[in-house]
Amino acid sequence: MSQRHSKDPQVERSLRHSVKDGVAYSVMSGSGESYFAAFSLYFKATTPQIGLLASLPPLLGSLAQLVSAWAGRHTARRKPVILVGATLQGVMLLPLVILPSLFPDQAVTIILGCAVFYFAGANLAAPQWSSLMGDLVPERRRGRYFAYRTRLCSMTAFLALLGAGITLHVFDVAGLTLVGYLVILLVAALARFVSVYHLNAMHDPPGHVASLEWPFGVGFWTRVKGSAAIRFTLYFAAMQFAVAIASPFFIVYMLRDLQFSYVAYSVNIAVSVLVQFLTLNRWGRISDIFGNRISLLATGAVIPVLPLLWLVSTNYAYLLVLQALSGLAWAGFSLSAGNYLYDLVPSNKRVTYIALHNVTAAMAVFLGALLGGYLGTHLPSSLDVLDQHFEWLSPLYGVFVVSTLARASVAGLFLRKLREVRQVRSTTMGGLIFRVARLHPLSWMTFDVVGARRRLAPRRGPPPAGRDN
Repeated sequence: MSQRHSKDPQVERSLRHSVKDGVAYSVMSGSGESYFAAFSLYFKATTPQIGLLASLPPLLGSLAQLVSAWAGRHTARRKPVILVGATLQGVMLLPLVILPSLFPDQAVTIILGCAVFYFAGANLAAPQWSSLMGDLVPERRRGRYFAYRTRLCSMTAFLALLGAGITLHVFDVAGLTLVGYLVILLVAALARFVSVYHLNAMHDPPGHVASLEWPFGVGFWTRVKGSAAIRFTLYFAAMQFAVAIASPFFIVYMLRDLQFSYVAYSVNIAVSVLVQFLTLNRWGRISDIFGNRISLLATGAVIPVLPLLWLVSTNYAYLLVLQALSGLAWAGFSLSAGNYLYDLVPSNKRVTYIALHNVTAAMAVFLGALLGGYLGTHLPSSLDVLDQHFEWLSPLYGVFVVSTLARASVAGLFLRKLREVRQVRSTTMGGLIFRVARLHPLSWMTFDVVGARRRLAPRRGPPPAGRDN
C-alpha cells in the first residue's frame, strides 16, 4: 500500500493485511463465485434453477449473521468468528471440484447445496468483519480507504474473471470443459485460504465485539421505528428486489440465448469490473467530500434503465459499452450505500443493524429472483400492441422490462426522502457528473477554483425553492 491510512503502526499493518485479504478474496470471487451460474448451465440448469441459485443461498446464508453475533458475544472476540466463516467458504469450494463430475445428474442440486454453505461462511464472517473494519479505519479516511481497497479488489477480480474465462475457453476447445471448471474452482479455493492467512494477521482491538441485540424486542423497535437507518434499509431492499428480477438471468441470456463463448462472456462481465476499478477511487473522494446522498441520487437514476438497454441491440460492442455504464453506476451505488449505512448506524448498534439490513436485502433478492424465474418461463415471446406485432428474441426480454419498471418505481418512491447524515460540501448534480466524467487531472483544479469562488461569493437572497442545501 503506497499511502498510509493510520498513524498507529499496528492498525496500519492490519489495514495492509486487509487489502491483501481483499485481493485474495477477489481471486476467489472472480474465478469461482462468478462462474457458479455458468457451471450450472453446463449441467443444463433451467431458468428457475438459475434464479434459485442466485437467491436461495444468499437468503439462507444471511441467517448465519445471527449466529455470528451470538458467537461474537460468547467468545468476546471477532477474529475467530471471521476465520471460521472464511475457512468454511474455501472448504465448500472443494466439493464442487469433485462431486458434480461424479454425479452429473444431481450436479445442479450439489452446486446449490455447496453454495448455501459457501454464502453461510461469508455471512458468518461479515458482521464481525464490518465491526472490525469500522474500528480500524479512521472515519475521515473511510471513503478513500475503502475506495482504494475496493479498487484493487476490482482490478484483481477483473483479471481473475478474464483468466478463468480464457482457461475455460482453452479447455472447451479441447473438449474438456468440465476439467476447465475444476481448475478454476480449485484456484478459487486456494485463493480463499490465502485470504484466511491475511485475516489471521490482522489486529482485533479488544472490547469491541459485535454482539446482536434481540431485534424483536419492544425496546429495539421503539428506538429504530421511523429512523433513517430503517428507511434506508427499506429502500435498499426494495431496490435489491427490483434488481434481482433480472440480474440472475443476464448470464442465461448471454450463454444460452446469445450463445456467447466463455471468452466473450468473461470479457463482457469483466468490463463492468474494470470500470469499477477505474472509478471507485473517484467515487470514494466524492463520498468523503460531498457525502453519499448525492451519489445515491445519481446512480439511483441510472440503475433503473440498465435492463431496458439490453433490448436495444445484441451487438457485442454495444453490450460492452452497456456493461461499462453498468459498472460506473454500480460502483457509485455500492460504495455510497455501504458508507451511508456506516454513517447512519451508531458503532455500538452496528452489528444488529447490519445483520437486519443484510437479511432483509437477502429476502428481497430471493423474492425478486423467484419472480424473475417465474416470469422467464411464463411471459410470452411475442406481443401485440396497437395492431403491431413484436417478436422478442428471448422470453427474458419481458423480465428485463418488468425489472426496469420495478427499479424506476422504487427510485421514484424512496430517493427523494434520503438526507445527508454528515456535514459535507454541497454540489449540484451537474457538478457531480462533471467530477465523475472528467478525464484530465487539471479538471480538479479548475473545478475547485470555480467552485471555491462560487462558495465564497456573497448570497443575494435565499436559495431557490426546493433546493436541498
